[in-house]
Amino acid sequence: MNNLIRKFLTLDSSSISDALDSFKISGGLLGIKPLVPGLKCAGFAYTVKYEPIHDPTEFQNAGNYIDRVPEDAIIVIDNGDRNDCTTWGGILTEVALQKKINGTIIHGSARDVATIREKQYPIFSSSVFMQSAKNRARKVAENITVYIKHVKVEPGDLIFCDDNGCVAIPAHLALEVAERAGNVLETENKIIQAIKNGMPLEEARNKYGYSKPWEKEPII
Repeated sequence: MNNLIRKFLTLDSSSISDALDSFKISGGLLGIKPLVPGLKCAGFAYTVKYEPIHDPTEFQNAGNYIDRVPEDAIIVIDNGDRNDCTTWGGILTEVALQKKINGTIIHGSARDVATIREKQYPIFSSSVFMQSAKNRARKVAENITVYIKHVKVEPGDLIFCDDNGCVAIPAHLALEVAERAGNVLETENKIIQAIKNGMPLEEARNKYGYSKPWEKEPII
């Protein structure tokens, strides 16, 4: 596994989001929720974009792109937030596990939830529905820029997901975001320990730099 991914897996989405705030970047993918509670994943974005189709003249199979997805990727699917058809299910889950893909984000629906939970594969989607995308949606591009709500996701961006949701980190900032997120966690742990030792919350926050928790050393 890539060392940067290992570093992110020691973090959480809250600390990463706070670190992104230090760059004035909003990277949280609004409306994307975990299908399998308790799982955490990180990896490099492999983007896939779909569009609706109506009355196709021939069968449209939309999922074979997965054969090209590399190990350690997070697949980011933009299906326009559709809730009337799915772009992920049990077969793709099996392929993803065999290929050691780290997880999947769907701006739209997934299905076969029982299978996904049994396999413990990290899926994060905006909805769940059983109706297939076959002959309802087609893949129009992969490894291009996509937008999940207002957040731009580029191929190769670092993606992190946990129970709180998913965050997209621009590739050129990923290492520094990881370092700052580690500082956020350290700052919050110091504040919590101080509170346990009897210090008032306001004093603890001021002492340990709660206003800029990503800084290594707080300004006291």
